Amino acid sequence: MRKTSLAQVRHVRPVTPDEARETVAEVYRQVVDDFGMLAPPIALHSPAPPALAASWLMLRETLLTAGPGERAAREAVAAAVSHGNRCPYCVEVHGATLTGLVSRAGAPAVVARGAAGLADPRLRDLAVWAEASGSPDPARRPPPPFPAARSAGLIGVAVTFHYLNRMVNVFLTDSPLPALPPAARGGARRVAATLFGALARPGRPPGRSLALLPPAAAPPDLAWAAGDPAVVDAMARAVRAVDGCAATAAPEPVRRLVRDRLARTIDGTPRPIGRSELEALVAPLAPAQRPAGRLALLVALASYQVTDRLIDEVRAAGHDDAALVALSAWASLTAARQVGGRLHEDLRRAAGGLSTPGEDTAAATPPSWD
Repeated sequence: MRKTSLAQVRHVRPVTPDEARETVAEVYRQVVDDFGMLAPPIALHSPAPPALAASWLMLRETLLTAGPGERAAREAVAAAVSHGNRCPYCVEVHGATLTGLVSRAGAPAVVARGAAGLADPRLRDLAVWAEASGSPDPARRPPPPFPAARSAGLIGVAVTFHYLNRMVNVFLTDSPLPALPPAARGGARRVAATLFGALARPGRPPGRSLALLPPAAAPPDLAWAAGDPAVVDAMARAVRAVDGCAATAAPEPVRRLVRDRLARTIDGTPRPIGRSELEALVAPLAPAQRPAGRLALLVALASYQVTDRLIDEVRAAGHDDAALVALSAWASLTAARQVGGRLHEDLRRAAGGLSTPGEDTAAATPPSWD
């Protein structure tokens, strides 16, 4: 997997480790230190170094800093969000990691069945919540099955994977596993579970990644992260970095179109978008901006529908590798941030109007997940 990881990247040419300099080199160094390999979901961002650093800050500070017990809970969230977003690559990776952390009995079914496949009721409740987290309809989202004191980590993982799933659906192959006959895939998954579970057991100290990006003020939609300084700091820096590198790749009319469409999404989880609907949405844009508008809308709303032809159209309109990554990162993070805002409102309602995550001290001790 170390040898073939960059070969999983599509549509753009990732920076190789030998070519990496400055920010890219430092991100690669940290990723290998913490993962044991250069993880393709991070490396795909390398043509746009600010987006690369942003993706790493979000992933590391929400997922990798948890201890082994809490890490299992966060992996359940990661796998379930990925299942809801139709991201088979991330389901494979995080389903395998969860299997390696808990047992071989219950977690493998999450790959095929999503949250319903988990035998442990505590993990299953988290996964059911996470799998529904992308729905704009409050009635379809169950109340958060955790106290506000844990929201920074668990909502943080959900937001991070709503971001990463979209990027992975566009820029990676469908599976991290090599092409194998169906009969051999079970064995490959068992090997992956052993490897990923072992790599996930040691908790990483928080904050190591923060120096990769300059400090930034947290926007209001990151209120869910207020209980964890490293998480809110990482997310705020990431948001500013992605906004900055997308300034030219995502023109303001394209941004406005995506924000307006996300604000009007009230009909459930991501669904297919027909060509006629997509064309009607981009019609108000200038012709030169329509390819970027199509890509940004699909990344935000139905990333699994992005095609080679659409990528070619965006390239023909002037987007190089860096601009493709920056545009997609902005659309992905805009959609993910909206999810985080809704989940924070759910948490406040469940807590009877709780204003900040740190106030729920009575329920601050999490259950043991070991």
